[in-house]
Amino acid sequence: MLKAAIQDALNSAGNFGWILEPDAKRLLRAAGMRVPVFKVCQKADNAVSWAKEIGYPVAAKVVSPNAMHKSEVKGVVVGIGDDDALGGAYQHFRRIDGFCGMLVEKMIAGVEVIIGAKIDYQFGPIILMGIGGTAVEIYQDAAIRMAPLTEKDVRSMVGSLKARALLEGHRGSEAVNMEALVKTMLAFSDLVKTLGERFESIDLNPVMCSAEDCIIADARIVLAET
Repeated sequence: MLKAAIQDALNSAGNFGWILEPDAKRLLRAAGMRVPVFKVCQKADNAVSWAKEIGYPVAAKVVSPNAMHKSEVKGVVVGIGDDDALGGAYQHFRRIDGFCGMLVEKMIAGVEVIIGAKIDYQFGPIILMGIGGTAVEIYQDAAIRMAPLTEKDVRSMVGSLKARALLEGHRGSEAVNMEALVKTMLAFSDLVKTLGERFESIDLNPVMCSAEDCIIADARIVLAET
C-alpha cells in the first residue's frame, strides 16, 4: 500500500519537482502518520460548506505548483473564524500564479515540532527533529540522526533538545504524548527509507504535538532531480 501511495504522489508531481501539499499529506497518511482532516476546494462556496462541516476555526492554504513556499506569496491564512474571512482568503489565493485550489483544514493546537529529512551524499538519508514553527531558523534547536531510527534514537533526540521542557511539560503545561511522537518519527523513518534516493528533502513543519497526538499541519516534499 505504501509503495502504491508513493507512486501516486510521484505521478501527481508531474514536472513540478515537488509534491503538492494535499498529495504529500495523503502519502504521509498512507505511511501511518496523522494529518488534519482537509479538503481541496475549487470554489469559495465549496470552501465555506466544508468549513461549516468540520467547524471553525480553520486554516486555508493555496494549492499551486508555482508556490512551493506558500508564505512568500501570502498563501497561508490560519485561525479563520467565519465565512467572510474564508471567502476573502479564497479571493486572494485565486490571484496567485498557478492557482488550482484552496486547501481547507481544521486548526490543530499543540507544541510546534519540525521533522525533516534529506539525502547526505556521504551518509545517506538523515533525519532531523526539533522545535519548529516560523522561528525554527532563529532557535536552531534540533537533533539529527541517520536513518533508520529506533525508539531509543527518538527519545535521545528529544532529550538532546535545549527546549525539551516544552515537550516534557513546562510550568504546568501538559507534556506531549511521547508515544505518539515516537510513532510519528518511526513511521517517518520508514517512509524515508522506502523513498530512497527519489527525494531531495522533506520538511514537516509544524507538526503539532499535544497531550493527545502529533498531527502534521504542513508538509513539503522536494524530489530528487532525475
